[in-house]
Amino acid sequence: MAYQWPMAAYELFDERYPQMVNLGLPAADVTAVRGAVKDMWADEPGGWVHEWTRLASGYAGAGRHDLAYLAYGWAKFPVLADEAKRTALSRQIEQYQRAAAGFPVPFERRVLDLPYGGSTTPVPVHLLGPSGRPVLVASGGLDSWKMDLHPLFVQLVLHGGVQVMAFDLPGTGESRVPLTASGGFEIVQGLIRHARALGNGRVGHFGFSMGGYFAARSGLSGAVDAAVDQGGPVRDSFTESNLQRLMFGMADIFENTLGFERRPELEEVLALMVDFPLDALLAQDLNCPMLAVNGADDVHVTQTDTLLFEGRRATDVRLVPGTGHVAASKLHEVIPMIAAWLTDHLT
Repeated sequence: MAYQWPMAAYELFDERYPQMVNLGLPAADVTAVRGAVKDMWADEPGGWVHEWTRLASGYAGAGRHDLAYLAYGWAKFPVLADEAKRTALSRQIEQYQRAAAGFPVPFERRVLDLPYGGSTTPVPVHLLGPSGRPVLVASGGLDSWKMDLHPLFVQLVLHGGVQVMAFDLPGTGESRVPLTASGGFEIVQGLIRHARALGNGRVGHFGFSMGGYFAARSGLSGAVDAAVDQGGPVRDSFTESNLQRLMFGMADIFENTLGFERRPELEEVLALMVDFPLDALLAQDLNCPMLAVNGADDVHVTQTDTLLFEGRRATDVRLVPGTGHVAASKLHEVIPMIAAWLTDHLT
């Protein structure tokens, strides 16, 4: 169970509007919802989940399941802190599967039972693209999950020559376990093993936002054949000073994924962050080919967490000017670049 916190909805629109539009929703519809939303948590007219759900149900009624699942994705954003948002997620899953017949790539949904903490945990994955290719294990971050990033993943399939295996990070989406550094990577390792047997034996890892942290960990440890970190925290973003400066509710979003059921004290969060920085792996020279890319104006992830990859063997770095976290306002430029990089280094 997650928790709510004081949050001005207009601030989220200020930050996420480019992502909402660049991942496929009509700008006019996003603008209309933006004007209607007055409260972040109220499940009533003017409430975030209510207004996004109204848009999504309208799409669904018109047979536009491709737009409906995206809108339901924003309805459940940013965390599953109440029943209305959990309902929105279940409707997103339903609409996504209805939209699948129109996907431009083959689609299959599976639920894998993967090792976790001495036992196992179910991990739903979406396979996108033809079989027999290199498999790209891929995830979003703390609040943008596998279905939310479907349009991005499709572009990587179409232009990067891969089959994508999309999953939700622990503490998010359909995951049943909280986020930890070691537990999350244990799940990633299980996905990588499955992926090696699924395609042609070559496996890459793509991570968006917090997913980039785990892609960086896969790449630095040599667990995959190529890794792309798009806007992931790596080292300096896990400091106390950075946590305190986070904007747009990101600190509370992170704390929700860690499993807190009420707003924690700073010391409680810092105690769970000690295992996240990748200093030990950064000090080694085990990495596969890697690409680190982010917007130069990111307010969540420090520039140094991208620039620290400069000078590493077999590593490319792109700090994109004039855009923020994950280069959201320039995805139309960044995703083709990533797809071309994957073609060169994985396929």
